[in-house]
Amino acid sequence: MESIRDLLWEKELFVFDMDGTVYLGERVFPYAVSLIRSLREAGKRILFFTNNASHHPAYYLEKLTRMGFDPRREEMLTSGTVTAAYLKQYHAGKKVFLVGTNELCEQFAASGIPLSEQADIVVSSFDTSLTYRKLEIACRLIRHGAIWLSTHPDFNCPTEDGFIPDSGAISAFITASTGAEPLCFGKPYPPAMEMMCWVSGTEPDKAVIFGDRLYTDIALGKRSGATAVLVLSGESTVEDLERADPADRPDLTVPSLDTIRNALFGQ
Repeated sequence: MESIRDLLWEKELFVFDMDGTVYLGERVFPYAVSLIRSLREAGKRILFFTNNASHHPAYYLEKLTRMGFDPRREEMLTSGTVTAAYLKQYHAGKKVFLVGTNELCEQFAASGIPLSEQADIVVSSFDTSLTYRKLEIACRLIRHGAIWLSTHPDFNCPTEDGFIPDSGAISAFITASTGAEPLCFGKPYPPAMEMMCWVSGTEPDKAVIFGDRLYTDIALGKRSGATAVLVLSGESTVEDLERADPADRPDLTVPSLDTIRNALFGQ
């Protein structure tokens, strides 16, 4: 336990993935609530970052509040937020065809991003309202030269009933049809860490990232210089960890955030 404290206590920014890390579906992990409350009291900065862009940030704020996490608006980031910021900075005014939920469409529209079926840019995401027509339009536009962006690469979304297809699975369909590959945002890509550092005023080496996926949460930490902690309460398993290249393994692996809570603050 002392080694965990030595590794983490001097960090300034504590970044938490959400589904599979602080909750699973509608089931909150009570030890996560306790840990985050104690970190706040110790003066640490908190960020919640989910790759799941199917919901508006306001949805997550309400959910986290209901679960007892007491989040602040400036602490909530999604891969949709990062993607919208990129579009506004580098493709301002360009029309976008969005393969996404109504909530993501509303978020993009509120950010001033024009949405259209006749677009120069395609953005695909985790779309629980996915239709064949959306896929057909996206593939046609990409074949005719549209830029293709994906909010995040996650293949599966963990739920209380098991895994369901996520953004990466939808991207795989489009790639199989068009031969194209998207430019991805969210974890583990650099724009995600850049936005975390920008909103928190913290450098990567002062940050620790907690998450349940090796190829997103942990990869972001390893690529950016942040400390990466894998929690085994979501998607990745011990077997996945054993198969991973040593360079891609986390700095620390724990069964759940309960281990972190006990190491930093006691029982």
